[in-house]
Amino acid sequence: MSAHVEQLCKSGTMSSVAVLTPESFAEHRSGLKDQELTGCVPEDEAYIPTYLEAFPPLPEKSAAEAKAGEPTNAWGTKIKPIKASVITQVFHVPLEERRYKDNGQFGEGEEAKVCLDIMQRTGAHIELSLAKDQGLSVMVTGKLDSVMKARKEIVARLQTQFDGIPHRWGVRQWVQKLPPRQAPTTLRPQLRSAALTMEARNMAHWDSISPASPDVPSRPSQYVWVCQASATIAIPKEHHRFVIGKNGEKLQELELKTATKIAIPRPDDPSTNIRITGTKEGIEKARHEVLLISAEQDKRAVERVSLEKVFHPFIAGAHNRLVQELSQETGARISVPPPSLPKDEIVITGEKEAVALALSRIRAIYDDKKRKTTTISVEVKKSQHKYIVGPKGTTLQEILDTTGVSVEMPPPDSVSETIILRGEPDRLGPALTQVYAKAKSVMVVEVTAPAWLHRFIIGKKGQNIGRITQQLPRVHIEFTDGEERISLEGPTEEVEQAQSQIQEIIKDLLVRMDYTEVIIEQRFHRHLIGKNGTNINRIKEQYKVSVRIPQDCERSGLVRIEGDPKGVQMARRELLEMVQRMENERTKDLIVEQKYHRTVIGQKGEKIKEVRDKFPEVIINFPDPAQKSDVVQLRGPKNEVEKCGKFLQKLIAELIENSFSLSVPIFKQFHKNIIGKGGANIKKIREETNTKIDLPTENSNSEMIVITGRKNHCEAARERILAIQRDLANIKEMEVAIPAKLHNSLIGSKGCLVRAVMEECGGSVHIHFPSEGSGSDQVTIRGPAGEVERARRQLLQLAEEKQVNNFTAELQAKPEYHRFLIGKGGANIRRVRDKTGARIIFPAPDDGEQECITIVGREEAVRLAQKELEALVKNLDDVVEDSMAVDPRHHRHFVCRRGQVLRELAEEYGGVAVSFPRTGAHSQRVTLKGAKDCVEAAKRRIQEIIEDLESQVSVEVCILQRYHRAVMGPKGCRIQQLTKEHQVQVKFPERDDSNTGPDPQENGDTSPDGEVIPRKCDIITISGRAEKCELAKAALLALVPVTEDVEASYELHRYIIGQKGSGIRKMMEEYEVNIWVPQPDQQWDVIRVTGQVTNVERAKQRLLERVKELQAEQEDRALRSYKVTMSVEPKFHPKIIGRKGAVISQIRKDHDVSIQFPDKGDEQQDVIVISGYECNVEEARVAIQRLVSELQEMVSRDARLDPRTHARIIGARGKAVRKLMEEFKVDIRFPPPGSDEPDRVVVTGLPETVDNAIDHLLNLEEEYMLSVTETETMAAYMKPPSRYGGGGAGGGGGEDSNGGPAKGFVVRDAPWNAAGGNKAPDMSSAEDFPTFGASVAPKQTTAWGPKKF
Repeated sequence: MSAHVEQLCKSGTMSSVAVLTPESFAEHRSGLKDQELTGCVPEDEAYIPTYLEAFPPLPEKSAAEAKAGEPTNAWGTKIKPIKASVITQVFHVPLEERRYKDNGQFGEGEEAKVCLDIMQRTGAHIELSLAKDQGLSVMVTGKLDSVMKARKEIVARLQTQFDGIPHRWGVRQWVQKLPPRQAPTTLRPQLRSAALTMEARNMAHWDSISPASPDVPSRPSQYVWVCQASATIAIPKEHHRFVIGKNGEKLQELELKTATKIAIPRPDDPSTNIRITGTKEGIEKARHEVLLISAEQDKRAVERVSLEKVFHPFIAGAHNRLVQELSQETGARISVPPPSLPKDEIVITGEKEAVALALSRIRAIYDDKKRKTTTISVEVKKSQHKYIVGPKGTTLQEILDTTGVSVEMPPPDSVSETIILRGEPDRLGPALTQVYAKAKSVMVVEVTAPAWLHRFIIGKKGQNIGRITQQLPRVHIEFTDGEERISLEGPTEEVEQAQSQIQEIIKDLLVRMDYTEVIIEQRFHRHLIGKNGTNINRIKEQYKVSVRIPQDCERSGLVRIEGDPKGVQMARRELLEMVQRMENERTKDLIVEQKYHRTVIGQKGEKIKEVRDKFPEVIINFPDPAQKSDVVQLRGPKNEVEKCGKFLQKLIAELIENSFSLSVPIFKQFHKNIIGKGGANIKKIREETNTKIDLPTENSNSEMIVITGRKNHCEAARERILAIQRDLANIKEMEVAIPAKLHNSLIGSKGCLVRAVMEECGGSVHIHFPSEGSGSDQVTIRGPAGEVERARRQLLQLAEEKQVNNFTAELQAKPEYHRFLIGKGGANIRRVRDKTGARIIFPAPDDGEQECITIVGREEAVRLAQKELEALVKNLDDVVEDSMAVDPRHHRHFVCRRGQVLRELAEEYGGVAVSFPRTGAHSQRVTLKGAKDCVEAAKRRIQEIIEDLESQVSVEVCILQRYHRAVMGPKGCRIQQLTKEHQVQVKFPERDDSNTGPDPQENGDTSPDGEVIPRKCDIITISGRAEKCELAKAALLALVPVTEDVEASYELHRYIIGQKGSGIRKMMEEYEVNIWVPQPDQQWDVIRVTGQVTNVERAKQRLLERVKELQAEQEDRALRSYKVTMSVEPKFHPKIIGRKGAVISQIRKDHDVSIQFPDKGDEQQDVIVISGYECNVEEARVAIQRLVSELQEMVSRDARLDPRTHARIIGARGKAVRKLMEEFKVDIRFPPPGSDEPDRVVVTGLPETVDNAIDHLLNLEEEYMLSVTETETMAAYMKPPSRYGGGGAGGGGGEDSNGGPAKGFVVRDAPWNAAGGNKAPDMSSAEDFPTFGASVAPKQTTAWGPKKF
C-alpha cells in the first residue's frame, strides 16, 4: 500500500486525503520547506521564539495532489489469470484418401464410430464436416498433447496410408472385388500384380488356419481396401540418438508433429536406415526434420588432447581468463580439468573449424611454454602453505596473473614442504619474492596462560576478547580446552599487538586472581548447591568468587574455587565446614502410604511447616506424586532425626486410626431428616462422635452416607444415623445365609441381577453382599418389613436355582487338542452344545490352567457333554502313525518359510506331526503321527493342498522396476493383502541397479515405437490357480502409480499447501498420493500428483475443487476491499464510537463493514475509512451521516457549579452522573483536576434537554452546598492551627515558584502585536491565522478518569 501511495505522490495524483512523509512533515514543522531562517539566536531558557518559528506556514497544496487517485488493489498486485491450455487444429482429408466412404447418412457410419472412440481414448473433442468435393474436414479441440494424439489416430484410422499388406490376410483378400476407381491410378497395376502372383499362396494360408480358432472369422465375401506407404532414409548411426532425444522425447515430438510412425534401428543393429510410415505429406515433413537434425550434427566435432598437467595453468590463464577469451574467439567450448583433478586430458567441443582453431592455439601455447619455461624449488614450512594458496586458490592465481609464473603446491596430505615455481627465467625472481611474502604475511604465535584463567581472559559474554578482535579484526584467537596455551593467527604487526594485550591481561589477572581445588565427595554436591542453587549462589555473592561443581555425569569430586585470593580462602573454609556438618548427618526413611502425604503436609503446607519449625535442623523430603512412592526421607543431626521420626510416626498412626471409613445406605427421602434444620442433627452427631460425615449431593442418585474417623466412633455414628431412619419408617434389617461361591452369580454382570431383585421389591430395599475374599456367607437385606421379606424369598429362590442348574464339571485335555475340539469356525463344540444344552468354557490364553475345560449347566446336560468330550479326547490320545505319497516337487511348499504350513496343520488338527523326507532323498513317503481322527483330517487337508498346487499356473506381469516399491507398499502390506485375498504367490525379481535398459516412460508406459523389450528385473511372477492369477494380475497392475498434472495458478499454491504444509499433508494422507508443488521462484502453474489411478483421480478432483474455492475467496476479498472515506469533525468521534465502542460496534455488526478512525498522531483527524462490500459500505456511511446530523443539532452550554459538589454529583464510580445523563439524554463533562475554570461543567444535548439538565444540576448544587458548608464549619473548629502563616489552599494559585505571576506562552512578532495599537486582531484572516484542517476538540477527562471506548 505504501508503495502505491509513493507512486501516486510521484505521479502527482492523490485522493482528497493528504499524505505527508515523515521527512517532509519534519521540514514543515521546522519551517525550512519554503523559506530559510536567518540569524543565530542562543539556545537558552530566556529565548522567546518568533511567531513564524512557533507557527510555521503550511505548504501550498498542488492541484495535482487534490485530484482523487485510483483505488488500489487490496494485495498491491494484480492476480495473474489462469491461462487457457486448450488449442484447436483443423486439417483436411481428400476424397481419394478417405478410408470409409459411407453411402448412408453423414455422421452415422464408421467414421463417426471411429471419431467417438478416439475422443474417449484421448480426451480431445472432434468435429467432422463434409466438403462439396466429398473431402473430410476435421476440427480437433483440447489440450496440446491430447490434440496431437487424436490427430495421429485420425490419420491412422480415417486416412489411407502406405505401408504394404496387413499380416493376417493375404493380398487377394484386400484387393478382391474392389472397383478400380477406389484405388489411386498409380497403384492399380501393382495391386493387380500382387493379387495374381500371391493368390494361390494366400488361399493355401487361409486353408491352413484351423476353423475352430476363435480369432478367425469365416472366409470374407467382400473386402476393405487400405493402401499404405513408407519411406527409408539413411543417416549416420551416431546421429540416431539425437533423433530419439532424451528419454525419447524428440522422437515422440516428431511423430506427433508429422502424424507418422518413425522406426529407428536398435543400438546393436548395424543398419543406418530409418523407416518412416504415414501419409505422403507426413512422410515428407518427417524426412525433412530428420535430415535437419543430421545436418546439424555433421557440423559438430569433439577433440581430446592430452597435455602435461603442469602446463594447464598457462593454457587456462589467471582466473581462467585466457581459456575464456579463447572460447569466445573461436566459438569452441574448452574444458580444462581443475587443479585438484589429476587428469591431463583437455576436451574441446564445437563446430569442426572452431575446434581445429582452438586446438592449434592451445598446442601453440603448450609448445611455447614448454620451450621457454624452467623451474626452481623452494622449501616452505607446511603450516605456511595455506597462506600461499589463499582462499580457494586466489593467491596462486594472483601470482600467475602478476608474474606469469605457475606455483605448484604439494598435495595437502603429503608431508613434502617443497614448492615448485615454473615460468620464464626472468620472472621467477619476482614470483619467488611474492611466494615468500605471502608465506610470511601471516604468523602464528602461542601465549601461555593457565587453563583456569581462560574464561576470565575472554571476559563476561566475551567482552575482553571482543575489544581486541574489534581493534584487530584480522587476528584469529583460539583457546584450547584443558591446555595452557592461546593461539593467535593473523598479520605479523596485528598479532604482536594482540599478543602484548593478552599478556597484559594475563599478568593483571595473575596478580589479583587466585584459585584452589577441594576434593568433596559427589554425594554432597547437591546439598552444597542447595534448592534452586540457593547455597552456592549465596557463597558466590558473599565472597565474590566463582565455584565450579562438576556435573553428576562427570563422576568427579573436584570442586574448583576461583576469584579474589581472600574470598577464595573464605569460600573454601565455608564449603569444608558444610561438608563436615553433612558427614555428621543421618538419613532416615519413613514408610508412609502416599494417600496420607497430602494430609500430613496439610493445606498450603501448614501442618508440615509446624513440624519443620519444631525440628528446624531436620530436612523432610516427600516424594513427587508422580513417582507413586511411600518413602519420606528425613535428614539432619542424628538425635534430631530420631526425635522427628518418632513424632511423625505418632502423627501418622493417629491419622491412620482416624481414617477408618464405612458407608451407610440411607433412603434418599430421609437424608434431610438426618441433616436436620440448619444442619443441627448432623452437626451434633459429628461433634459427639468426633467423626467426619459426608452426604451425597441432592442431584446424585447415591444413597450412601460415608463416615470417617476412629472405628468405634464410626460405629457409634452409624447406629445413631440408622436409629433416625428406623424412627421415621418401619425399617427392618435381615441377614440371609447364602454360600459365598454363589455371590458372584447372584450379583450378575455389573450387578444387573441383584439390581433387578431390588427393583422388583419396590426399589426401597438394599441388599449388601460381603466383600470378596472375606469368606462370609451372610447377605444383609435392609428396608421396609414387607419388602425385606419379599427380597429374602427371591434371593433364596434364585440361589436354589443356581445350585440346581449351575452344575459344573471339569475336563482335562492337552492344549493342542483344544482347536480340534472346537473345530473350524467352532463347528465341533457347537454340535456338542446343541446336543446336550451345556455350556463349555475353554481356558483363555492367559489362564494358569491351560488343560482345564469347564462345563456348566444342568447336571444331566453337563454329564452328557462331559461324556462326549471325553470320547473325543480319548480318540485324540489314541496315537497312530500313517503315511501317504506326495510328489517330491511339492515338498518345498510344505517345508518352506520355516515349515509354516506344517505348523498350521499341527495347530488345526490336534498337534498331528507331519514328517517329510530329507532334501535329496527322492522319496514320496510322508509320515503322519497323531490321533487317528486328526491324522485322517490332516491327510485330507494335505491332499487338498496338493490338488491346488497341481492346478497352479504362473503368470508374468511386466511392471517397471522403479514402481516395485510402490506396488509392495509399506513393509509389503499391499502385496500381503493381495496374496491373502486372491490366494496366490507373488515373486518379485532381483533388483538390477544397472542402467543398460531403456529409459522409463511416464506412468510406466513403454516407448511409442512398441519395440522396447522388458528387462528381467521388470518381470513379476504370480503363481496360483489360473482364474485367481488373472484377478491378482489385474489387481497388481492397478497398484502401479501414475502421475497427473493439475493446473493451478502459482499464486494459489501457498493456500493449497496450508500453514506449515498442513493442507497438502492432509490431502496426501486422505487420498494416499504424493503431491509435488513447485518452488515459489519457479512460478509454475502446475501441481503434480502421483499414486494409484483411482487415488490420483480423486486427489485431482479435490485439488481442482480447492482451486475453485480459493478463486472464489479471492473474488470475495476483492469485493470486500471497497473503501470509502468520509470527513466527520473529531468532536463527534466519541459519540459515534459510543460507550466502550457500543455504537460503532453495532454499526459494524449491522452492516458487516470495517470502520477505521484516525489514530492520535494522524494528520487528518477528521477522516473515517469504511471498507467492505460496496452496498454495505454505502449503508454504513448513511447511518454515520444520520448520526452526525443528530449530533450537529445538539448544543453545549456551561453550568457553573461549585467544585466542592462535583464529587457528590458524580457519585461512586460515576454512577450518579450516568443516571442523570440517561434520564435527560445529555452528556455532562466535568473539568479535569487543575483546570483554569474548576467550576465549569459542560452539558451537551438537544436545547430543551440541556436546559432541564442544567436546572436539575443547580438544584443539586444548592442541596449539596448546605451539607458542604456544615462540614467545613465543623472542620474549622476541629482543625489545629497551621504552623505556617498564609498556607491556605489557594495561596499559591496563579503564581510561579518565585511568587510572581506566570508568564504563560509568549511569542514575538505575533499578528496581535503588530503596529496598530490596541486594535483586536482579525480572527477571520487566513493570512494571520492560517487554517490547519478542521479544528480538533481537546480530549476531555472526566472527574473519575479518562473516558474509555
